[in-house]
Amino acid sequence: MRNLRVLVAGGGIGGLTAALSLAHSGCQVTVFEQSTEFAEIGAGIQLSPNASRVLHHLGLEKALRATAFLPEGTQFKHWRRGHVISESTLGDAVLSRYGAPYYHIHRGDLMAALVDAARAHAGIELLPGVVVSGFEATPEDVCVTATGMTHAGDVLVGADGIHSRIQAALWGQQAPRFTGNVAWRALVPTARLPTNLIPPLSTVWWGPGKHFVHYYVRGGEWVNCVCVVEKSGWQIESWTQQGDKNELRQDFSGWHSDIQQLLEALDETRLYKWALFDRMPMPQWGKGRVTLLGDACHPTLPFMAQGAAMAIEDAAVLAGCLQQGSDIATALQRYEDLRRTRTARIQAGSRRNARVFHLGGIPAWLRNRAAKRAGGRTMHELYRYDALKAVTERGQGL
Repeated sequence: MRNLRVLVAGGGIGGLTAALSLAHSGCQVTVFEQSTEFAEIGAGIQLSPNASRVLHHLGLEKALRATAFLPEGTQFKHWRRGHVISESTLGDAVLSRYGAPYYHIHRGDLMAALVDAARAHAGIELLPGVVVSGFEATPEDVCVTATGMTHAGDVLVGADGIHSRIQAALWGQQAPRFTGNVAWRALVPTARLPTNLIPPLSTVWWGPGKHFVHYYVRGGEWVNCVCVVEKSGWQIESWTQQGDKNELRQDFSGWHSDIQQLLEALDETRLYKWALFDRMPMPQWGKGRVTLLGDACHPTLPFMAQGAAMAIEDAAVLAGCLQQGSDIATALQRYEDLRRTRTARIQAGSRRNARVFHLGGIPAWLRNRAAKRAGGRTMHELYRYDALKAVTERGQGL
């Protein structure tokens, strides 16, 4: 189907990737974003090959390579002694095997690339500062009420996050679940650190009840840190909640000296703290002409670095199903059927890692032995998935 009018609620990474994917397949797309501008706060993101191949297909390779960092590998380290538990190779090996790179990128840089591409596409209309308050779907079309105005289209996509209004209108309000984990995000200027302190890798430090991740972004100008701690009694879910450096240092007191140097050098104006929530997999996402995408239907914890990747994959599969289908409701159901199992497995794997990363004592020793034997083999099924071919090819793995 071509020339469909698609309304997208939510102008984040998933919503904008959906807009570009749909416009490339011949749709006219309107994106509603409640914020007054399309932007992300300062934090890093990892884009594995299953995500980057979609973005390259949309013409973003030049923009991504201009701002991203290409890590040479991944490693897991002991929280106190600092020895390497397990490691695997990325870099050229990933590009050769999967045909797409592994990027570390600042969220703001990724959003800028998506927004620039969307603004340059004649088939996309961006409407910032517009709040979607409701919709009405009929067999003929779907009408969205947004900031006092009505917009008609053929399809509505709810890409409006874990607190999705579209999801609530379809299935009733379903409160997300606090996972017992609180995350910190921090940026450290590389110039403040000793030379070669941070290797060109994605590094995860495993410790009892908490873990610490760091990697370069913006071509190596910054080190992005994600610090996750099991906590109770604090459940504020906000990406803009300012964090307290002293509290973070107390949380990681006694950890390796490399961690202490990172904490000492971090930029306090770029330190944020938020509670991690998720939901159980939904048995059904959409109805008729309305469907969901990304965190609106499968909010995912960050312990596999796949939350944004799943939304990016969703966008490509959704566009493929609408392009090849002859009936909107059937095409949207096919999209959901193609995506539901994979995203549920990623949700479950991320929850499992939340437990595995934070083990202590004998269970941690057993985990470390298993991780050393596994190396990077466990990620093959994840990375080889090709969302651009998912509509025509089955059995691609996770």
